[in-house]
Amino acid sequence: MKPKVLLATTSSWYPSARLAMALHRAGCQVDAVCPSNHPLRKTGSVERVYVYRGLSPLRSLARAIASSRPDFIAAGDDLATQLLHRLYAREKRNGPSGASVCALLERSFGEPKSFPVVRERWAFMEFARTEGLRVPPTQIVRTREDLKAWVTRMGLPAVLKADGTSGGDGVRISRTLADAERAFDQLQAPPLLARAAKRALIDHDTTMMAPSLKRQRRVVNIQSFINGQEATSTIVCSKGAVLAALHFEVVNKVSSTGHATVVRLAQNAEMAAAAEVVVRRLGLSGFYGFDFMLEAETQHAYLIEINPRVTQVGHLTLGPGRDLPAALYAALCNKDVQHAPKITEKDTIALFPQEWIRDSQSPFLQSAYHDVPWEKPELVRDCVNSRQKQSGWYSRLNRKRAPAPERSPEAAVAVTPITHSHRSLSS
Repeated sequence: MKPKVLLATTSSWYPSARLAMALHRAGCQVDAVCPSNHPLRKTGSVERVYVYRGLSPLRSLARAIASSRPDFIAAGDDLATQLLHRLYAREKRNGPSGASVCALLERSFGEPKSFPVVRERWAFMEFARTEGLRVPPTQIVRTREDLKAWVTRMGLPAVLKADGTSGGDGVRISRTLADAERAFDQLQAPPLLARAAKRALIDHDTTMMAPSLKRQRRVVNIQSFINGQEATSTIVCSKGAVLAALHFEVVNKVSSTGHATVVRLAQNAEMAAAAEVVVRRLGLSGFYGFDFMLEAETQHAYLIEINPRVTQVGHLTLGPGRDLPAALYAALCNKDVQHAPKITEKDTIALFPQEWIRDSQSPFLQSAYHDVPWEKPELVRDCVNSRQKQSGWYSRLNRKRAPAPERSPEAAVAVTPITHSHRSLSS
């Protein structure tokens, strides 16, 4: 019998669809709990889909788990991880009646004592520092006075980060005190009601409504800025042991603090060792991402944060030790790993649709491996249409034709929208 993975995500994030496809190819049965308009519905890789409702999140997740009865849960975003950790605490209080759900969540995420450490930026950085890992100084700032005291003591530039955010949405690099104060006010503030309403009505994503209505303020951290190149690792692990890992240098990004759009495969012993220490000491299981800065002068790898979820490169199959879906399947079945063929021999990978949306003329779309799922034309069409409309590209692309990404002759499907047409680095 195939092991069943429940993919839990609170946002309509395209990489979750790619992971569903990769897990299905690896041999898993995949169910999902997600927003009603999620693109993973276009993959043909998901058996059953349960609707995630942001106004009753724990109920949505609990019902999906009870109906799906999975062997493993993979979280597709930070909020999903946070909610599943909360569900664990609730089921733990229920005693014997919640034992099976608690066992499932421990199998999927690791030791419960690690949950607050991987969720909270400052707690994780403090843990890493005490483990002797190379990290930049980091502190929680709760008031403007805290912020001014940090700047006086540590200097600028600095990076401000809000807990519970990803993809660079909750990150600001500040080079003056005035910039830092503005960033602090913005990051700490509850979500605007208008923005939350737009997300709910247009994107069918109600996750921002409760924080907006309750006027919940976010925890903000400040971190010393490391001058250098960004890098990222993503791993799958079980009971404190890394099963497979991918390490990349970030070549291009959607913005200065946004997510990566082009990555280059790297072999970095310091990054690999840091990930293994964290996984072992915290007793982690499941998918995790790690973000680093490679210091310009020394090339030392500074660990700057952990992402307790699948990242946007987790679906890539790049050979032995670099195939996360195959490693998870083997662990769930207690079998030897059977790796899928490498998707490319190129080291540089342009992520789709991220780099294409960033710049339709990007040379990386031709020189790098462009990771377009041509075998799923409906998914490509759905993704490009939605991203164009949401980001404002739709009207601009109607005025100027964008070049088609390079594709093989056998993948030449009609995809009209393409032919006409310091933060969480690994999001």
